[in-house]
Amino acid sequence: MKLSCMQDNLAKGLSIVSRAVASRSTLPVLGNVLLATEQGRLKLAATNLEMAVTCWIGAKVEEEGATTLPARVLGDFVNSLPPDRIEMELNVKTQTTHLKCARYDANIKGIDAQEFPIIPTLGDGKRIAIEPDALREMIEQTTFAAATDESRPVLTGVLVKFEKDKATLAAADGFRLSVRHTTLSEPVEQPISAIIPAKALQEVARVTGDQEDPIVIAVTENKSQVLFKLTNTEIVSQLIDGQFPDFTRIIPTSHQTRTTVTTSELQNAVKASSVFAREAMNTVRLQIAPANEMGGGKVTITATSAESGDNVGDIDATVDGEPVEIAFNARYLAEVLNILRAPQVALETASSASPGVFRLVGRDDFVHVIMPMHIGK
Repeated sequence: MKLSCMQDNLAKGLSIVSRAVASRSTLPVLGNVLLATEQGRLKLAATNLEMAVTCWIGAKVEEEGATTLPARVLGDFVNSLPPDRIEMELNVKTQTTHLKCARYDANIKGIDAQEFPIIPTLGDGKRIAIEPDALREMIEQTTFAAATDESRPVLTGVLVKFEKDKATLAAADGFRLSVRHTTLSEPVEQPISAIIPAKALQEVARVTGDQEDPIVIAVTENKSQVLFKLTNTEIVSQLIDGQFPDFTRIIPTSHQTRTTVTTSELQNAVKASSVFAREAMNTVRLQIAPANEMGGGKVTITATSAESGDNVGDIDATVDGEPVEIAFNARYLAEVLNILRAPQVALETASSASPGVFRLVGRDDFVHVIMPMHIGK
């Protein structure tokens, strides 16, 4: 293998695939990045056997070949180089790759590419195309609600459903639920449903920044893996086996009070209360009061800590229905407010003991449910 490529392209490619490198493995090759020439380009790939990321970058190939090099050593060295052309040449006999850039030289010892696992590619199965901006926003608005505790593996994933011209992502951790819909440009012939690890979807969102063409998604015939194909990147992930809870039964169908507020104002009030809430079971109280002779509707956000003190914040609100007091986990509130892409948010409540439902004002493609915390008198 003999080739040359630009330092910035190689550095960017390595940053894309490096997240799939196994941090701890009994197989040393899983700590390496695969470098292989392919159709006049340099292919980079990494896998931890649960997820694989492949990326192609421009290169001038003089001799075809392939090897694997330690991900951390290669990445750190390339990032330290000046923005110049890097020349790479593999000594097949010793599996050592010589790198030269400007006045820098290095020899990095690798492992034969034949020991690297085979990564599935997009077959001839059913494909779904989705716009990158829509998919990135859907991932951002659901994955944060997935569980991080491995005791219930199904909840560490996101349910992804494609039916007719509708795509749905749903994530839940037992305390909250986030659901996001979008319309597909081309309807699917048969419904497809899969549970994809939240970490894999976050990697997909991370690499879609400059993607312009639709992202192609395919689930393998045996429903064990999902593939995402971008212009110069492919991500393959194992699917989670199991039955995702029926999330439609978690979303309340009625409410007593609907409170509409400015998203940024509620976000700031929750942020202020979180300072005191973190020492008090992370509890933030919302007292919702409709308009009366004294003035318009408002939401009072409070948190009390026995050690530090307390705080009170008021924000204006449009309240339809009865007054209500409800408490939520401050972190859950802050996280959902951080991913909203609307100037106003509506909170629907039935009682202090019933779940709170958050919706975007003027849009019906997102719903978020948070279980309330017990309010002690």
